[in-house]
Amino acid sequence: MIKTWKLLVAAILMAFFFQSPSAANDSAGFSRLPRWRGFNLLEKFSKDWSNKPFVEEDFRLISSLGFNFVRLPMDYRVWIKNNDINQFDEAVLRDVDRAVEWGGKYGVHVCINFHRAPGYCVNASKNEANNLWTDALAQAACARHWAFFADRYKAIPSERLSFNLFNEPPGIDDETYYNTVKIVVEAIRAKDPDRLIICDGTEWGRKPVSKLVYLKVAQATRGYFPMNLSHYKASWIQGADRCSVPVWPMAQVNSYLYGPWKMELQTPLVIEGDFKKDTLLRIRVDTVSTLSRLLIKEGSRVFLDKTFKCGSGDGEWKKSVYCPGLKSYQNIYDKDYYARIPAGTGRVEIENVEGDWLTFSEIGLKNRDGSGTEKLLEPLARWGDKQVTAQFDPRNSAAPFQTTVMIDREYMWNESILPWKNLELLGSGIIVGEWGAYNRAPHTVTLAWMKDCLANWKKAGWGWALWNFRGAFGVLDSDRKDVNYEDFEGHKLDRKMLDLLKAY
Repeated sequence: MIKTWKLLVAAILMAFFFQSPSAANDSAGFSRLPRWRGFNLLEKFSKDWSNKPFVEEDFRLISSLGFNFVRLPMDYRVWIKNNDINQFDEAVLRDVDRAVEWGGKYGVHVCINFHRAPGYCVNASKNEANNLWTDALAQAACARHWAFFADRYKAIPSERLSFNLFNEPPGIDDETYYNTVKIVVEAIRAKDPDRLIICDGTEWGRKPVSKLVYLKVAQATRGYFPMNLSHYKASWIQGADRCSVPVWPMAQVNSYLYGPWKMELQTPLVIEGDFKKDTLLRIRVDTVSTLSRLLIKEGSRVFLDKTFKCGSGDGEWKKSVYCPGLKSYQNIYDKDYYARIPAGTGRVEIENVEGDWLTFSEIGLKNRDGSGTEKLLEPLARWGDKQVTAQFDPRNSAAPFQTTVMIDREYMWNESILPWKNLELLGSGIIVGEWGAYNRAPHTVTLAWMKDCLANWKKAGWGWALWNFRGAFGVLDSDRKDVNYEDFEGHKLDRKMLDLLKAY
């Protein structure tokens, strides 16, 4: 009898400790979110873009492929009548009802998000009459809309449905954000006290807000770092068209070259290497503030000496930009300049020796006779960072430039994961609400970067939602030019991306 009892206890313990991931993650609470994995569905993402019904087939396919989460980023204007913020359109709301119903039918958690809330949208706030973060009218309207949804779905448990209040709040202070969130949270809980609520971090989803822990909400971060990879040539991102073709991992250098007007930051970018052949160095100068003098040299040997002086009208620049607050120009050049590096050179210094600052978007090194493939050094824009020394090895085709700190899996962990892990210790669950790479980034680079992102999030224990299922960031119908698609249920399937997602 004792032996039988011991076996029963052992079986219970084994079932507890070795339960399947789905069983272990059934409960959904603000302090620890399940490791949901899935996609954003964009049918009601913007009234200006579309207002289509959600598609049941998406839920079926997402579930059949092994995923269990959808986020619905929506524009509040799609469900109001006659542009009246107080009138709700039942026909549109029934579309949302069906999405929630399909989530239950196919075992997919549904997260409703106000991508555009009354008073704020990450890419169209100037078109809102009031400011959500400072105006009582906008806050009251937003709270009223969320309370309506809370009342409508109060019978649906949080295991099946959650609310993600706002999409990517800007760089506002924590107190301002807390005060707005509190108003909305109280309105929701007056109708549905147990609803799971998720809040994006500030600084467009990148910064955790520890004070929100007091409101017992989970938080969502983003997976768009580095932006010159995730949004390469994205038309809606300023400057993305001027980024060079991304690689992964990336050597970390700063795009700013500061002159003596920023003496405390003025440092040269140094490239060390064994230049066995005459080499052509190309630097693409992007923006120049007022005045700069670019010098490329080794010791006393000068390879390029170029002065940039900004002004109005036409000039060497592509666009003249006057900054009234500074009473000066910050002109966009977006132009290549060249320096010939003699064979035998071992150290190249690139510095700004006069004026304010300039930025560059890429540096390319190629044999002077034009043979071979140009090796690219791509910077990140990080205001206030000093320059570094980069080691150049043309024989390393994957990563010809190495710096002390590479932008790689470890770097992303330290920069993008650890601050949020600290929040998690305070009692807040975390999810990556959006991530992915636009279809213009090379597929091989995209997959290598995605693998490092996914490995980090699995290690952290976080779930995630790719920006879309069907479309330019997704696994279906992404229209990438460098993918051999597989025909799948009437769609073009990126099998390599799908297999990678399923592995994590």
